[in-house]
Amino acid sequence: MINLRASDRTVLAAFAIFVSQVSNATGAAWSKSLFSTLGPEGVVALRLAFSALLLVVLTRAWRLRVRREQVGNLVGYGLCLGLMNSVAYQAYARVPIGIAMAIEVTGPLALVILNSRRASDFAWLGCTVMGLALLLFPSSGIPALDVVGLCFAFGSATCWAGYIVFGKRVSGLGSGSLGGGSVVAIALAGVSLFTFPLGVISAGAVLFSPQSLALGFGVAILSSAFPFFLQMQALRQLSPKIFGFIASGVPAVGAAMSFIVLGEQLAARQWLGIFCVVVSAAGCTLAAAKAARA
Repeated sequence: MINLRASDRTVLAAFAIFVSQVSNATGAAWSKSLFSTLGPEGVVALRLAFSALLLVVLTRAWRLRVRREQVGNLVGYGLCLGLMNSVAYQAYARVPIGIAMAIEVTGPLALVILNSRRASDFAWLGCTVMGLALLLFPSSGIPALDVVGLCFAFGSATCWAGYIVFGKRVSGLGSGSLGGGSVVAIALAGVSLFTFPLGVISAGAVLFSPQSLALGFGVAILSSAFPFFLQMQALRQLSPKIFGFIASGVPAVGAAMSFIVLGEQLAARQWLGIFCVVVSAAGCTLAAAKAARA
């Protein structure tokens, strides 16, 4: 067994978080390539169902014990998790993935800023507004974005914020080396009871073809199971500050992978908008971590 220095373990953990982002973004881009066959509803159905199955086994979620007073919070957590994924895929079907992800990040950002009393956070708010303005308002040579897709992206951002709020309330339910992973597994399993029938209605019998099932399983691995495993391992070595700082790059990674996998090209103005949102997310993370130490 190789013994690594603490600094080396930190670097490896940070790299693991980056790899998890690439895996998640690749899964999102690959999912979009399947929309023409299965539709967003069908892809979501397979992703959540297989993700639930994998995480239930990985975390041995059947051991989870939920107190009666926590049932409502667990239901709220599951609803936000399911809606966040379902609505996000509807957004990806209509607007470039990188832009949709940049909008989604504003959900957690809004929570940080609304609960902050630091004057510096108004600067990050301004940076976010500037980024959204660059993304949302069309200019010469850049076609207008689909309004319905933008609404879905903002809906996903709202669900992400709710996911964080309810996630804090149920965070104490999980135990063991994988922490609250069993909570995520149970929530996904519950949500799949609703999303899978909708996927069947939308996609029909093609959802059960061997090819569709194999592709859905691959999406679940890339988008959920593998990133979750890497993040759980990395969090043992990383502080929340470092984790949040690296995670703030999600929109940029999403835009890059959607270009590589799907050929989605963004204008310089749109890349600048994504950059502003990433900087705002990173700034809020560092400021919150500094305030927590004070």
